[in-house]
Amino acid sequence: METQNYSSTSGFILLGVSSNPQLQKPLFAVFLTMYLVTLVGNALIILAIHSDSRLHTPMYFFLSSLSFMDICFTTVIVPKMLVNLLSDTKSISYIGCLVQMYFFMAFANTDSYLLASMAIDRLIAICNPFHYDVVMSPQRCLLMLLGSCTISHLHSLLRVVLMSHLSFCASHVIKHFFCDTQPVLKLSCSDTSSNQIVVMTETLAVIVTPFLCILFSYLRIIITVLKVPSAAGKWKAFSTCGSHLSVVVLFYGSVIYVYFRPLSMYSVVKDRVATVMYTIVTPMLNPFIYSLRNKDMKRGLRKLRDRIHS
Repeated sequence: METQNYSSTSGFILLGVSSNPQLQKPLFAVFLTMYLVTLVGNALIILAIHSDSRLHTPMYFFLSSLSFMDICFTTVIVPKMLVNLLSDTKSISYIGCLVQMYFFMAFANTDSYLLASMAIDRLIAICNPFHYDVVMSPQRCLLMLLGSCTISHLHSLLRVVLMSHLSFCASHVIKHFFCDTQPVLKLSCSDTSSNQIVVMTETLAVIVTPFLCILFSYLRIIITVLKVPSAAGKWKAFSTCGSHLSVVVLFYGSVIYVYFRPLSMYSVVKDRVATVMYTIVTPMLNPFIYSLRNKDMKRGLRKLRDRIHS
């Protein structure tokens, strides 16, 4: 069979969230609104934390980093998706696809490690409060952030390098709204077994390991809090973890559904919905989740508002 590598010549076609022409403009309005809410909400979180000295703690350092990653995370995907919703071609170049895939995985993986870092922060604060300032020093927090970014980018680089060696000789239509690993692998006529092994192995490293770290941290927290004699003390301890747990459930629930299945079980419609949840919905909801029930964040946002108005 003659093999032609479409990927290096014409690039790919992204079908988007829906191929129904009547839904393109309504979807554009919906996702543009969600994107703007994500940008504004996460930017306000970052500004509020940096403008209030009382929020200069490890927990809010990681939260501001998470907000920044969420802005980058959605910006890699949503602008191109919005353009394609109003375009007839819906194309993306081969290089553009690999670049999008690289940064998407890098920021998504960093999000995963940051959520684990935030769980460790809560673990130390609740289970070992007397050594909190020493264990969670500014230098160590910065090292955790840099380590998360470095590992994530190395994982992404390996995945994209392997992807760049594949040939795409049949359809070059990606049944997704961005260049994600699974739908692109479905188009390849090369042997993708090594890629799938790397995908599963790296998923264990960048998803399962942080997730298990979070589970272990909260198991220790629950055991410690249950030993607190007063109900008020238990509530105070658990209340500092509620927002983080909500984000963990949203993020990891959809990520595990999408990536912890073999390529043969990939479902276009179901995976699109699940992917929208962790790529667009979760980053949009994070500012609300972390600020609505957090007195410190509410105070920081009010201080930021007063500074802007003055």
